[in-house]
Formats: sequence, structure tokens, C-alpha cells
Amino acid sequence: MIHWGTGTQKDSQNIRVSKSWQSYVDTNLLGAGLKQATIIGAAGGSWAASAGFKLAPEEEKALIANFANPANASATGILANKVKYLTLKADPRSIYGKQGAGGIVCVKTVQAIIVGVYDQTLQPGAAATVVEKLADYLIDSGF
Repeated sequence: MIHWGTGTQKDSQNIRVSKSWQSYVDTNLLGAGLKQATIIGAAGGSWAASAGFKLAPEEEKALIANFANPANASATGILANKVKYLTLKADPRSIYGKQGAGGIVCVKTVQAIIVGVYDQTLQPGAAATVVEKLADYLIDSGF
């Protein structure tokens, strides 16, 4: 069984349902090995974030615009929490970037954008799986 969050309720797939957006960040993202993470609304505004990780309003706007025009992400890179990442992949659902030994994974759901930052202790594929899996769960839940 996969344990998602700290709540006691379970959905039809026997996955535990978190009681707050912060628990998604703390348990599902940081708990899975990401260094930093945030969830913002698809139109902007922070829903939850790890300590010390915040997207500036202009960074949020640029990220939202990159999902609308993924070719732009490839041309300009990704800026998150004042760190610039080289874009590795960009499409209307997912944007991946690299910076040094780590990187960033951004995935858009219907109502949110999940951003996860990883360092050298987590493989890029594992980081992508963590963020993409949470995005799939939120999409299935209507978010």
C-alpha cells in the first residue's frame, strides 16, 4: 500500500488522503527525498511550501506562462527561488530543469502546479516520479 499524507481517510485506491496542502509538501514530496517543494495555484498564489522555498510573484507568472508556451521554457530556462535551471524538457504538463548536480521538476494539474527541487542525493528519474505521481493523484481527485 502507498501511504500518501498523514490523514486517516483512504480513497478507492487505498491511498491515504492528506488533510492539508502542507502535508502534501511535507510527506509526499520532502518525505520522498526532494530537497525543497511548493504547490502553487494554476493561476498563481502559494498553497504550501517547504521552509525557505518561495517563488517570487514574477517567478510564478513565468512558470505559468511556460506551461502555456513550453517552447519559451526551453529558450529562457526556469527561475525558481532565485535559482536558474537549464530546461531539459518542457510540455503543457511537465517542465524539467537541471542546475549543477540537482534539478527541478514542475508538473501542472487542473488547479495547481507542483514544484519539486532535488539535489545529488536523489536521481532525476526518481524525483520526476515523485512529482508526477502526486500530480496524477491530484488530477484523479479533481485538482
